[in-house]
Amino acid sequence: MGKIYGYARVSTKNQRLDRQIKNIEDCCKDKKIEQIYREKYTGTKMGRPQFQKLLAVVCTGDTIIFDSVSRMSRSADEGYDLYMQLLQEGIDLIFIKEPHINTSYYKEMQSKKTRIASTGKESTDKLIDAIMEAITEFQNEETKEKIRIAFEQAEKEVQDLHVRISEGIRTTQRLNESLPEMQRKQIGQKKGATFETKKAKIMKERIQKMAKDFDGSMKDKEVIEILGISRNTYYKYKKELLLSNIK
Repeated sequence: MGKIYGYARVSTKNQRLDRQIKNIEDCCKDKKIEQIYREKYTGTKMGRPQFQKLLAVVCTGDTIIFDSVSRMSRSADEGYDLYMQLLQEGIDLIFIKEPHINTSYYKEMQSKKTRIASTGKESTDKLIDAIMEAITEFQNEETKEKIRIAFEQAEKEVQDLHVRISEGIRTTQRLNESLPEMQRKQIGQKKGATFETKKAKIMKERIQKMAKDFDGSMKDKEVIEILGISRNTYYKYKKELLLSNIK
């Protein structure tokens, strides 16, 4: 018997994987899940290292469970091609929210043949066989179309979400601009402002305490060695400190 794997993915820092993982675990209450691969904060142009690891270990007879078809792929074409590839490799796919495109359903449609009694006439039987074959082919193509539509809907949902977020930001900005200046709120980062990481802030504090150009007594070379940072990074922080002191 093949192994069962799960895959859960979220696209932003603030989203949680808990719900997807619970759904996958509930789907396999009586069966052992080998591993649930978890992916956090992957943009449309970023790779999915955990998913690639999963694809590297699955074999014929194994099963991958997704909470939704959108977790497998955000691109309709890429998702459909991958679905067909895994299907041909004998890997079962389960989509908890879209069970109508589980590979088990597709396999059932592929193998479904209508049996009817022989008429006793060879020419008539051949005609009936041809008709039944055409019906089976039509059903297979119809199932393929359902799979493609599911991936297209998942892709559209992501695109619609991006549009809604952009429209929401623009609406908030317009409303904000209509308020008196004293009542306006800062939306986003101020123009020309720079974002400082926690690590950069800590390093600058240490440089200020240690370097002789500030509150300390050590040479630049000594500070660099103690902090374990590159010369370029050190002088970048030092320059920013000097400029902030001038202000």
